[in-house]
Amino acid sequence: MALLDFLKNKDEKEKAKKAAPKKAPVASVAKEVKKAEPAAAPKSSSVAKKTFSYTAIKEPHISEKANDLSADNKYTFKVSSNTNKLEIKKSVEGLYGVSVLDVNIIKSPTKKRRLGRTEGFKKAFTKAVVTVKEGQKIDIF
Repeated sequence: MALLDFLKNKDEKEKAKKAAPKKAPVASVAKEVKKAEPAAAPKSSSVAKKTFSYTAIKEPHISEKANDLSADNKYTFKVSSNTNKLEIKKSVEGLYGVSVLDVNIIKSPTKKRRLGRTEGFKKAFTKAVVTVKEGQKIDIF
């Protein structure tokens, strides 16, 4: 009878639980693991931990003006609107392996555009102009 199968399954599950060996609580296992780990060595200042975010930089911004700025060791990137200068600096240094001297941020607002009767907006975006140390180069173009 299909109507009473759930009772049969319930009895089988209870029997399986009773036959299975009891496991230790998760909290006590975590404490044992923490005790077993050796103490970590102190971090030395000579070893720099490099962490950066791939999400800070979207893409290089390629234009005539950006191409002219590359002669002065300045490179232009489209970046996320909520990132700050330090995040952009770490991201460029991590991705391209160069040392960044300065970061300037330019926010371009939305602009009204029209195609026939249809009105809309051009998306806003944020650019970052990154100045790289003399003698270093980023191959974008």
